[in-house]
Amino acid sequence: MKTAETRARDLRRELAHHNHRYYVLDSPEITDAQYDRLMRELQGLEEQFPSLASADSPTQRVGGEAAEKFAKVVHRAPMLSLANVFNDEEFAEFDERIRKVLGPTDVTYVCEPKLDGLAITLRYENGRFLQGATRGDGTTGEDVTGNLRTVRPLPLELLPEDGVKVPPVLEVRGEVFIRKDDFKKLNEKREEEGESLFANPRNAAAGSLRQLDPKMTASRPLSVALYEIVPTEGVPAFDTHTAKLDYLHQLGLPVNRHERAQGMEGVRAAYQAALKGRHALKFEVDGMVVKVDSEDHRRRLGQVSKSPRWAVAYKFPPEEESTLVEAIDVQVGRTGALTPVAHLKPVKVGGVTVSRATLHNEDELRRKDVRPGDTVFVRRAGDVIPEIVAVAPHQRPADSKPYEFPKHCPVCGAQAVKDEDGAIIRCTGASCPAQLVEKVRHFASRPAMDIDGVGDKLAAQLVASGRVKTFADLYALTREQLLSLERMGEKSADNLLSAIERSKQTTQRRFLYALGIRHVGEATAKALAEAFPQAPLLYTADIDAITRVKDVGPTMAQVLHAFFQEPQNRAAIDALLAAGVTPAPPQVGTDGPFSGKTVVLTGGMTGMSRDQAKEEIERRGGKVSGSVSRKTDFVVAGEDAGSKLKKAQELGVRVLDEQAFLKLLQGDARS
Repeated sequence: MKTAETRARDLRRELAHHNHRYYVLDSPEITDAQYDRLMRELQGLEEQFPSLASADSPTQRVGGEAAEKFAKVVHRAPMLSLANVFNDEEFAEFDERIRKVLGPTDVTYVCEPKLDGLAITLRYENGRFLQGATRGDGTTGEDVTGNLRTVRPLPLELLPEDGVKVPPVLEVRGEVFIRKDDFKKLNEKREEEGESLFANPRNAAAGSLRQLDPKMTASRPLSVALYEIVPTEGVPAFDTHTAKLDYLHQLGLPVNRHERAQGMEGVRAAYQAALKGRHALKFEVDGMVVKVDSEDHRRRLGQVSKSPRWAVAYKFPPEEESTLVEAIDVQVGRTGALTPVAHLKPVKVGGVTVSRATLHNEDELRRKDVRPGDTVFVRRAGDVIPEIVAVAPHQRPADSKPYEFPKHCPVCGAQAVKDEDGAIIRCTGASCPAQLVEKVRHFASRPAMDIDGVGDKLAAQLVASGRVKTFADLYALTREQLLSLERMGEKSADNLLSAIERSKQTTQRRFLYALGIRHVGEATAKALAEAFPQAPLLYTADIDAITRVKDVGPTMAQVLHAFFQEPQNRAAIDALLAAGVTPAPPQVGTDGPFSGKTVVLTGGMTGMSRDQAKEEIERRGGKVSGSVSRKTDFVVAGEDAGSKLKKAQELGVRVLDEQAFLKLLQGDARS
């Protein structure tokens, strides 16, 4: 145990070091694969020895339990906002007010990029991250500690340079933001998944940090930069703001970039350089923060209302241009989401030629009332995604008509229906070419038809080659066709054909889940299978009958009804049945060792997959749970079983190894 404890401690320190090199110094020492191996080793130790796990472990970055609401945090010192200036004349007035207090001398300023994110305050005690909060109204913010723990660039434990003393309490202020490349990838992923796009990185960062579920925050690529220290006992006294930032850097914290500028002329030169180089930065900025460097000068200048007299935000001019909407069309994403896109007369915005702009969804299109032929104002939202800000209605052609959003998919012609939240319209076609790669991958996935070997790449090859246009085409594939595909050897082709053949014998639950109906997960598919043992029964089921299914509400019932009323989808199901796919109806047992029992699965099994084991238990009237409690009847422990096995032993829950479990399934042992 001592060896494991020592190794876990060393791994935590090593991972923290590499996080610091990657996120703070931008100078990684190891590859992503090497980092992942270290992380997996630590995860294995913490699972094997749960007592080794701690809240500040790098493994906890995935997020904890969701909160019902955020607790309030009263700031020890107010979090001030900055006054804005927009041109040289206004900055000159700011500089003059400062020199009236300090005397006729050139002031040394510090210039920092004005990050466009969400202001936060962080508290460390004895070098460990203890609490984090949002700015709120400046006096009271929201406790987002659990979410901030998932932000990878934020050290959970300070890593000071040699000779730098860590104070007992350190409170720092800064900004959470999203880098441009990360924002672009985030929106691309959301578009693929049919979710609404974030308008800009600031909205994305603020919304991500204020998620009630930390796991959602953990999935977002947040960054952080710090720029202020709240005076507390044990923290050194600083003569300048620059020295303060150097100290934060020496403690291993990510610090906002900064440079000194002498007097008004120095600031003007820094501003022009920042304005010219804004697009080369990895993050979005909307101006430059100018601060008096001397801490003594700051104390003399003080503050007014909620703003300091010693700092100002020197804003950049907005980047907007007008152009003409030449056409509007609707694109269909991988998940069937219909997204309106405006095709524009090419125009340069912020140094980049823009010819297309997203209109997000039908509601946004209606709200802005964008029409073909309109003159519109275009902005590069977050310096990444072109966005139509507004229409110039007085320049609209006399014969202009509102754009009619299609009621059917423009790719396959299937009916298009709104999601339950009423924001996104989706194609309901099971064989829609625009969605086919994602549909085929899902159809073949383990919880669905379980066709081993059909992943993203092979699904894309099969669709691109034209060999798979519907689900049923998978069952008509030949060995020769497979061998003609890139990187497909004879053994792989034979294994794939065997997996396809095996998948014909499936269950109604898997079959319904495999169809990829929007919002139909495994649990809903199971409930539908129990109510409708054969898929064609859903062809004639009305909305009331579908609504009576467990956990199916009126909105989902409408989605299901629309799916099974669509001729394209019925044809796809009939073709699968004709190809030999035989979905077995549920056979829930009423007696036997698993009937009415709660079972937990842990560790790996050699005789079957965990999904298959779950299915067999449920077919015999049992329920599979994800956690062990006193109400658990059995724990099935396979290879490398972890903390669940230990907890079962502590609670006296009956533990079955794989052989004993299989015997119970076969009815060769008594409960």
